[in-house]
Amino acid sequence: MEAVIAVVALLFVLFVVLGAYATVKVVGAAKRRVDETITHARRTVEDHTLRAKSFAQPGAVGELAQLRLKLRTSMRATQDALHAGVGEDESLKESLGLFERLSAHGHELDAELRRLESEPDRTTLAGRLPDLRERTERIVEAADSLRWAARDRARRFADDDLDTLSAQIDVETGALRHWQTTESMGTGATGSGPTASGAGSSTTGSSATGPSTGSAKAESAAAGPAPDRPSSPPPPWPEAPASDAAETSEQTWPDSPQRQRAEEPTRPAINPPGPRQTYPWQKKPRPESTT
Repeated sequence: MEAVIAVVALLFVLFVVLGAYATVKVVGAAKRRVDETITHARRTVEDHTLRAKSFAQPGAVGELAQLRLKLRTSMRATQDALHAGVGEDESLKESLGLFERLSAHGHELDAELRRLESEPDRTTLAGRLPDLRERTERIVEAADSLRWAARDRARRFADDDLDTLSAQIDVETGALRHWQTTESMGTGATGSGPTASGAGSSTTGSSATGPSTGSAKAESAAAGPAPDRPSSPPPPWPEAPASDAAETSEQTWPDSPQRQRAEEPTRPAINPPGPRQTYPWQKKPRPESTT
């Protein structure tokens, strides 16, 4: 009984720990999602505000808003590209480290531009604009270089993978259509076959004829001149028997149709009438009268 209670208590504690761990994970994920949503909303509001300032406020304040908007857009795009590619390409980790160092300069410049938006001295602000514009261009150019380099690298890998895949597909297609390769090989062998066989047969025939002719000549030379045969007339053919000759001398013709009709007995044209069969219930037939 005590063992059962201990097991139940252990399971209860285990379930409580697992529930607490799951609750912490769910709460953390929800908090991160909320923070991301708030950050994205704040960023969207700031971007729209900067865009509105760049169009609505002319002069130094509008140019500062344009510089901030340009800087933020470029840095955000580069950050998204590097974070998306580092999971597939480990070599982008070094590029991501360089971007983090560049982001520090970008955040510093963005904070300085935000402070200068509320600067009341427009003359001093206008004097510092060229330096701020140059710094912004340098940071934006560096961020764009990293972003486009990462994109070109990813496209290069995609092209190489596509080339390899195309080659493998070609090999597989050829393997599936094996009969075409067999037919082409058979056609090539058939085209070159008659020539080779003709040459081989001519060579074999000449080699075979040569020895046979030579051997015949050698035998005739060894046998010497042929002996003279006596010029006697050929024996007569035997005569045919007399019975056969008589039979062959007589000529018989088949009987004509007239002779066959004469030999056949004459048949009456109409069969004579036979006696009629009478039945007891019939009346006696009346004699035929000529009157």
